[in-house]
Amino acid sequence: MEEKGCPRCKTTKYRNPSLKLLVNVCGHSLCENCVELLFGRGSGACPQCNTALRRTQFRLQLFENPTVEREVDIRRRIMKDFNKQEEDFETLDDFNDYLEMVESIIFNLSNGIDVEATKKKVESYKRDNKDLIQRNKLRQSKDILFINSILREERNEDEERRTELLFLEKKIENEKIRNKESLLDELMASDAPADEVIASHQSNDVRITIGKVKVGSSFGETFLPAPQVQELTYEYICREINTFGPGAPMLEDLDSKGFTQHVRPSSPQSMAGGFTHVMACHRALQEALSGLFFFPHRPQVEHR
Repeated sequence: MEEKGCPRCKTTKYRNPSLKLLVNVCGHSLCENCVELLFGRGSGACPQCNTALRRTQFRLQLFENPTVEREVDIRRRIMKDFNKQEEDFETLDDFNDYLEMVESIIFNLSNGIDVEATKKKVESYKRDNKDLIQRNKLRQSKDILFINSILREERNEDEERRTELLFLEKKIENEKIRNKESLLDELMASDAPADEVIASHQSNDVRITIGKVKVGSSFGETFLPAPQVQELTYEYICREINTFGPGAPMLEDLDSKGFTQHVRPSSPQSMAGGFTHVMACHRALQEALSGLFFFPHRPQVEHR
């Protein structure tokens, strides 16, 4: 892959990791130092295509490929003027033809095809639709209005939720202070043991509802009560499977009887998952002995 760098001074990202490439309307990139050197007086010509450029028009290059950066810049400039919307056309086919024309203009300008004729076409469109272009700049499309309304509702909901949480946190904090004060007063005035007094205060907790969730405060602590789920304890029942063959040796007898002598030892990865070479050997023996005593049912033929 070609190293990203400045085409003028040949500085690359490998040599200078902090290299910043800037791009202008012509689509050719230059590093920040070369831009300051060539366009320090405000204007100059592009070293690659000799296009007249201004220093204020340079911006940070976002894409690795300058061609993509050029197309994005051209598309942004063209769409500012070609800003008609679907409601500006009588039929959907007319709107689709308009979109196809816009894409053709962007393609020609991005790839250098009939540039002068395309520019004249753009200028002619801007003159003929000057009022409509200005009106559409001030008008937002239906999609943008819908998105803005959703964002506005979300901001309002977030603000209400934040205000409610702050209010509840303050309320719980005040209740905690009152609980502590009442506990100290009762410890001083009561003849009961201190453990009983503290236990009685811990049982009198504060619970406030936030939406559908209850927030509790028990003797100075805020918590969300854990849901209690009652489930039946799982009980494993070993299945009895008829393999139609002699039974394999027991798992714990495989090593002593020499079955695992030529079996590859378990790797640390397999042992970490709970799988050993003894299990693999036992499974292979089970598969080898299965079906040895299997006799399919044969219907008896009555002889006459």
